[in-house]
Amino acid sequence: MNTRLCKILLVYSVALFCSLVVINNTTDYDSNFVFVEHVLSMDDTFAGNNGMWRSITTTWMHHVGYIAIIMTEAAIALMCWAGGWKLWCNRSDAVDFNRSKHLAMVGLTLGFSLWFVGFMVVGGEWFLMWQSSKWNGTESAGHFVIIIGIIMIFVNTPDVNDPGEG
Repeated sequence: MNTRLCKILLVYSVALFCSLVVINNTTDYDSNFVFVEHVLSMDDTFAGNNGMWRSITTTWMHHVGYIAIIMTEAAIALMCWAGGWKLWCNRSDAVDFNRSKHLAMVGLTLGFSLWFVGFMVVGGEWFLMWQSSKWNGTESAGHFVIIIGIIMIFVNTPDVNDPGEG
């Protein structure tokens, strides 16, 4: 399998992953809403920590945060589906393929940003999610960051026309 097809497959893999996450978050809204609610409320952090002033305990704000996460996941999925399609349509020529990476890279960058900045930085550090024994999503977010980061590096590697590719 040539590298362009591998790159397309990996972009589509992120698109599929995010699509399933969106489906799960919308069809079983309450399951993950509870997660967001606990993280923002900081109700399972270490007793007596000095960061509790950061907690958000207003329910409508929990919904806004959760809906923003779902909408970002949907945008990632859409950009990766569209980006993968654009790559697929330009797979026969390296120059065209390189020029068509933009949408895929935007989708991948948004995915990296959601799970790194949104979950690890804001959730993990600002809302001290790492202190929670039950509502700690930093490890899962870290896995997504690593996977998407590796895919970003691979997809962004310039392609060249190889006479042996077909």
